[in-house]
Amino acid sequence: MNNAIARTTALLSTCALLLTGCGGGTKTVTNSATNSPNSTTNNPATDTTATTGTSSGAIPIGIAVAQTSNVALLGQEEVAGAKLAEKYFNSKGGVNGTPIKLVFQDTSGDETGAINAFQTLINKDKVVGIVGPTLSQQAFSADPIGDRAKVPIIGPSNTAKGIPEIGDYVARVSAPVSIVAPNSVKAALKQNPQLKKVAVFYAQNDAFSKSETEIFQQTVKDQGLELVTVQKFQTSDTDFQSQATNAINLKPDLVIISGLAADGGNLVRQLRELGYKGLIVGGNGLNTSNILPVCKALCDGVLIAQAYSPEHPGEINAAFRKAYNDEYKKEPPQFSAQAFAAVQVYVEALQALDKKSKVNKLQLPELRTELNKQILVGTYNTPLGEIAFTPIGEVVQKDFYVAQIKMAKDGSQGKFTFLK
Repeated sequence: MNNAIARTTALLSTCALLLTGCGGGTKTVTNSATNSPNSTTNNPATDTTATTGTSSGAIPIGIAVAQTSNVALLGQEEVAGAKLAEKYFNSKGGVNGTPIKLVFQDTSGDETGAINAFQTLINKDKVVGIVGPTLSQQAFSADPIGDRAKVPIIGPSNTAKGIPEIGDYVARVSAPVSIVAPNSVKAALKQNPQLKKVAVFYAQNDAFSKSETEIFQQTVKDQGLELVTVQKFQTSDTDFQSQATNAINLKPDLVIISGLAADGGNLVRQLRELGYKGLIVGGNGLNTSNILPVCKALCDGVLIAQAYSPEHPGEINAAFRKAYNDEYKKEPPQFSAQAFAAVQVYVEALQALDKKSKVNKLQLPELRTELNKQILVGTYNTPLGEIAFTPIGEVVQKDFYVAQIKMAKDGSQGKFTFLK
């Protein structure tokens, strides 16, 4: 892991998404209208257990995502999307005149970090709900804590099987991998109908990657393709020569990778360096522009299924896309759009609840319970398109896409090009 993190440190230090407070542990990182880094500490909205304190302050919503570790390549995009949502919805009046205030906790990349972040947000920061964590692996450990405390949780990027089933207070805006993943394999077949042999790689220490690879492997069989090998690795690995060589010797026409950005990017690079010339499909963990500096020119051609397109029609996506472009000078990625959507769900559910029963008059436990009920019955027109939830908290989404990475020959820049 140390080698992987070292290679991404230079990227993150100059990345436009690198935000303040990215130290280790669970240091509180706040974002307020005044941008004061310590403004949450004495905020009456978060200091009382009796009520939300919204009569004298903003409504606190927790953001528990990975700002450090190798998972930060994904978490930083979620931070960016959440902050844009905070600014956008507060400019529109917040919750019927009361602003929201995001309270950030760094989950890092493991289960312990997610658990600590959730506990701090629930017990110290007294948030009304939580967006997070980044990984499904973390969700299986941290979400039960929120569920037992009866605090609403919205997963922004948890796509593994079984996430909504964790508890009554757990929902997600990230479509399950079973719906999204097969699209990229079908796109590969469309580009090369002669595909026959497939090699699969997956990170065996990551719950999402294990769940995703099962879907990919079933899709390979359903499409009548031959699965010639399944190679395992760890998300902390940096050297994939053995697995890559074993696969290449079997002469696959297609390689499918389920991992995260740092390890997945390095695996793509090493496959190409060792001579593999066929198509590559990347899973959702590779679905970030932060992978581009990892494999550079060798990222070119990788196919990745998408639950978001910057070109999706609609006023809210146009506003989100413009805000992201203005801030970061590039198109918004899926993880930012999903984090924006998660915050939006909280805001619009709070607005609806406030019209029925003023939220600043409710005690915090009651507010959390009523907010959770409201989330599940609402319909939301988000950058992802129109979404809703099933009674157990599974997202209902209509629109999905596939993008292909296109890189400059020198590897200096690249982008996700959406396929028609």
